[in-house]
Amino acid sequence: MNHVSAVEFDHPNGNQLLAALPPSDLARLSHLLEPVQVEVGEVLYEPAEPVRHIYFPHDSLISLLGVAEGRMTLEVGLVGREGMLGATVALGHDTAQTRAIVQRAGCASRMDSARFRTEFARNPALQRVLYRYTDTLLAQAIQIAVCSRFHVLEARLARSLLITRDRLKSDKFHLTHEFLAHALGVRRVGVTKAASALQQQGLIIYSRGNIEILDVRGLAAASCKCYEIVKEAGASALSTAFV
Repeated sequence: MNHVSAVEFDHPNGNQLLAALPPSDLARLSHLLEPVQVEVGEVLYEPAEPVRHIYFPHDSLISLLGVAEGRMTLEVGLVGREGMLGATVALGHDTAQTRAIVQRAGCASRMDSARFRTEFARNPALQRVLYRYTDTLLAQAIQIAVCSRFHVLEARLARSLLITRDRLKSDKFHLTHEFLAHALGVRRVGVTKAASALQQQGLIIYSRGNIEILDVRGLAAASCKCYEIVKEAGASALSTAFV
């Protein structure tokens, strides 16, 4: 993780959760924020380890992985500029519940967790947006768990790619077979077969981890309904909390 200068750092409003705060609250919070650069593959949290910092991504993307027996993983959420990493600290949790790994490098605002807890206790506006966002994260995790149990891998991969596209606001991004295997809780050969099936349908191009979505509507049709449910839950939180 690298620190970036104030000149290189985007304004805190680059994060939508921060942008939802009244100007006076944002100004006070900004003094406690530290700009950092996070790199692909960097592990920010591990389950049961102390949460030392809270992160508000700007152009970065962070994957939340549930971990079983120290080695089996399943992605249960994504955190981008719409939210924050470490929301459960405000709910009284001092340790991480998931592994948080950087999926896309970029900038983020970072705050000491103890300072965040203090600020949260005295800031009603921050409480309002955070409660709504936490509710969205929970809904996302529940739906992904249901999806992982009942839907075929090809549909699950389509759902994952579409959610990533929405977070990054781009049809082109980089995700390795290994990362997708960890996220979807399957072997790499399964990811290869599912990606090949989507590519043969003309929905994506996937080569050496470089993904390009060619047909968004087609990929949505190939996905399960879980994509729309997760998307609508996020849109609902944005419309009601960020005012």
